[in-house]
Amino acid sequence: MNIYHTVVKSPLGRLLVAATDKGVCSVKLGSSDLALEDHLMAEFPSANHQLDGGNLAIWAAEILSYLDGEKNGLDLPLDIRATAFQHQVWQMLRTIPYGETRTYQQVAQTLDKESASRAVGTACGANPVALVIPCHRVLRKDGGLGGYAWGLERKKSLLEMEQAVD
Repeated sequence: MNIYHTVVKSPLGRLLVAATDKGVCSVKLGSSDLALEDHLMAEFPSANHQLDGGNLAIWAAEILSYLDGEKNGLDLPLDIRATAFQHQVWQMLRTIPYGETRTYQQVAQTLDKESASRAVGTACGANPVALVIPCHRVLRKDGGLGGYAWGLERKKSLLEMEQAVD
Protein backbone atom coordinates (compact mmCIF):
# COMPACT_ATOMS: atom_id res chain seq x y z
CA MET A 1 0.00 0.00 0.00
CA ASN A 2 1.26 3.50 -0.82
CA ILE A 3 0.78 6.24 1.74
CA TYR A 4 1.48 9.82 0.81
CA HIS A 5 1.95 12.40 3.52
CA THR A 6 2.72 16.01 4.11
CA VAL A 7 3.36 18.07 7.22
CA VAL A 8 2.35 21.73 7.17
CA LYS A 9 2.10 24.65 9.56
CA SER A 10 -1.35 25.15 11.06
CA PRO A 11 -2.90 27.40 13.72
CA LEU A 12 -2.59 24.45 16.14
CA GLY A 13 1.03 23.56 15.43
CA ARG A 14 2.24 21.09 12.86
CA LEU A 15 -0.42 19.20 10.89
CA LEU A 16 0.26 15.84 9.27
CA VAL A 17 -2.13 14.66 6.58
CA ALA A 18 -1.66 11.21 5.06
CA ALA A 19 -3.64 9.44 2.38
CA THR A 20 -3.81 6.36 0.25
CA ASP A 21 -5.09 6.41 -3.31
CA LYS A 22 -8.60 5.90 -1.83
CA GLY A 23 -8.67 8.74 0.71
CA VAL A 24 -7.33 10.29 3.88
CA CYS A 25 -6.03 7.69 6.31
CA SER A 26 -4.39 9.80 9.00
CA VAL A 27 -4.59 13.37 10.34
CA LYS A 28 -2.44 14.29 13.31
CA LEU A 29 -1.47 17.42 15.21
CA GLY A 30 1.83 18.00 16.97
CA SER A 31 4.81 20.21 17.45
CA SER A 32 7.47 18.21 15.59
CA ASP A 33 7.48 17.04 11.99
CA LEU A 34 9.74 14.13 12.90
CA ALA A 35 7.51 12.96 15.78
CA LEU A 36 4.42 13.12 13.54
CA GLU A 37 6.17 11.21 10.76
CA ASP A 38 7.48 8.60 13.25
CA HIS A 39 3.93 8.14 14.54
CA LEU A 40 2.67 7.63 10.97
CA MET A 41 5.43 5.08 10.23
CA ALA A 42 4.49 3.16 13.39
CA GLU A 43 0.81 3.28 12.45
CA PHE A 44 1.50 1.89 8.97
CA PRO A 45 4.80 -0.01 9.27
CA SER A 46 4.47 -2.08 6.10
CA ALA A 47 3.32 0.73 3.81
CA ASN A 48 5.42 2.38 1.14
CA HIS A 49 5.68 5.95 2.48
CA GLN A 50 6.10 8.88 0.10
CA LEU A 51 6.03 12.62 0.46
CA ASP A 52 3.10 14.30 -1.26
CA GLY A 53 1.14 12.78 -4.12
CA GLY A 54 -2.42 12.13 -5.14
CA ASN A 55 -5.01 14.62 -3.88
CA LEU A 56 -3.03 15.27 -0.71
CA ALA A 57 -2.40 18.98 -1.37
CA ILE A 58 -6.13 19.60 -1.94
CA TRP A 59 -7.15 17.68 1.19
CA ALA A 60 -4.51 19.37 3.36
CA ALA A 61 -5.69 22.78 2.06
CA GLU A 62 -9.29 21.91 3.01
CA ILE A 63 -8.23 21.00 6.55
CA LEU A 64 -6.27 24.26 6.85
CA SER A 65 -9.35 26.17 5.62
CA TYR A 66 -11.35 24.54 8.39
CA LEU A 67 -8.70 25.48 10.98
CA ASP A 68 -8.73 29.06 9.69
CA GLY A 69 -12.51 29.21 10.28
CA GLU A 70 -13.33 29.37 6.57
CA LYS A 71 -15.16 26.01 6.53
CA ASN A 72 -17.52 24.61 9.13
CA GLY A 73 -16.91 20.96 8.36
CA LEU A 74 -14.85 18.51 6.39
CA ASP A 75 -16.27 16.02 3.93
CA LEU A 76 -13.16 14.24 2.71
CA PRO A 77 -12.95 10.71 1.35
CA LEU A 78 -11.58 8.43 4.06
CA ASP A 79 -9.61 5.20 3.95
CA ILE A 80 -9.64 4.11 7.59
CA ARG A 81 -9.95 0.83 9.42
CA ALA A 82 -12.33 0.45 12.33
CA THR A 83 -14.22 -2.05 14.40
CA ALA A 84 -17.98 -2.04 13.91
CA PHE A 85 -18.44 -0.06 17.13
CA GLN A 86 -15.74 2.48 16.24
CA HIS A 87 -17.39 2.94 12.85
CA GLN A 88 -20.77 3.62 14.54
CA VAL A 89 -19.22 6.14 16.94
CA TRP A 90 -17.24 7.90 14.23
CA GLN A 91 -20.27 8.12 11.94
CA MET A 92 -22.28 9.64 14.80
CA LEU A 93 -19.53 12.16 15.58
CA ARG A 94 -19.65 13.41 12.01
CA THR A 95 -23.30 14.38 12.59
CA ILE A 96 -22.54 16.70 15.54
CA PRO A 97 -23.12 20.19 14.14
CA TYR A 98 -20.24 22.64 13.96
CA GLY A 99 -20.05 24.69 17.15
CA GLU A 100 -21.97 22.11 19.21
CA THR A 101 -20.80 19.42 21.61
CA ARG A 102 -22.12 16.17 23.01
CA THR A 103 -21.09 14.16 26.04
CA TYR A 104 -19.65 10.67 25.83
CA GLN A 105 -22.88 9.52 27.49
CA GLN A 106 -25.07 11.29 24.92
CA VAL A 107 -23.14 9.63 22.09
CA ALA A 108 -23.60 6.22 23.75
CA GLN A 109 -27.33 6.89 24.20
CA THR A 110 -27.70 7.93 20.56
CA LEU A 111 -26.20 4.57 19.61
CA ASP A 112 -28.65 2.77 21.94
CA LYS A 113 -25.73 1.63 24.09
CA GLU A 114 -26.57 3.33 27.40
CA SER A 115 -23.64 1.90 29.34
CA ALA A 116 -20.97 2.42 26.67
CA SER A 117 -19.69 5.89 27.64
CA ARG A 118 -16.17 4.61 28.30
CA ALA A 119 -16.18 2.64 25.05
CA VAL A 120 -17.21 5.82 23.23
CA GLY A 121 -14.23 7.59 24.83
CA THR A 122 -11.94 4.77 23.71
CA ALA A 123 -13.32 4.99 20.16
CA CYS A 124 -12.73 8.76 20.18
CA GLY A 125 -9.15 8.18 21.31
CA ALA A 126 -8.62 5.69 18.46
CA ASN A 127 -9.82 8.16 15.80
CA PRO A 128 -7.08 8.19 13.13
CA VAL A 129 -8.31 11.32 11.33
CA ALA A 130 -8.47 14.17 13.82
CA LEU A 131 -10.64 17.09 12.70
CA VAL A 132 -12.24 15.13 9.84
CA ILE A 133 -14.03 13.02 12.45
CA PRO A 134 -14.61 15.73 15.08
CA CYS A 135 -13.93 13.80 18.29
CA HIS A 136 -12.96 17.13 19.88
CA ARG A 137 -16.72 17.88 20.07
CA VAL A 138 -17.24 15.20 22.73
CA LEU A 139 -17.01 16.18 26.41
CA ARG A 140 -17.35 14.59 29.81
CA LYS A 141 -20.79 14.54 31.47
CA ASP A 142 -19.71 17.34 33.84
CA GLY A 143 -18.72 19.55 30.89
CA GLY A 144 -15.00 18.90 31.31
CA LEU A 145 -12.86 18.44 28.25
CA GLY A 146 -12.14 14.77 28.91
CA GLY A 147 -9.23 13.66 26.78
CA TYR A 148 -7.78 14.48 23.39
CA ALA A 149 -4.92 12.64 21.72
CA TRP A 150 -3.40 15.91 20.51
CA GLY A 151 -3.60 17.71 23.87
CA LEU A 152 -6.32 19.42 25.84
CA GLU A 153 -5.10 22.89 24.81
CA ARG A 154 -5.70 21.99 21.17
CA LYS A 155 -9.15 20.58 22.01
CA LYS A 156 -10.02 23.76 23.91
CA SER A 157 -8.77 25.91 21.01
CA LEU A 158 -10.82 23.94 18.48
CA LEU A 159 -13.99 24.29 20.53
CA GLU A 160 -13.40 28.02 21.06
CA MET A 161 -12.73 28.50 17.34
CA GLU A 162 -15.93 26.71 16.36
CA GLN A 163 -18.02 28.66 18.85
CA ALA A 164 -16.51 31.99 17.81
CA VAL A 165 -17.22 31.35 14.12
CA ASP A 166 -20.65 29.79 14.70
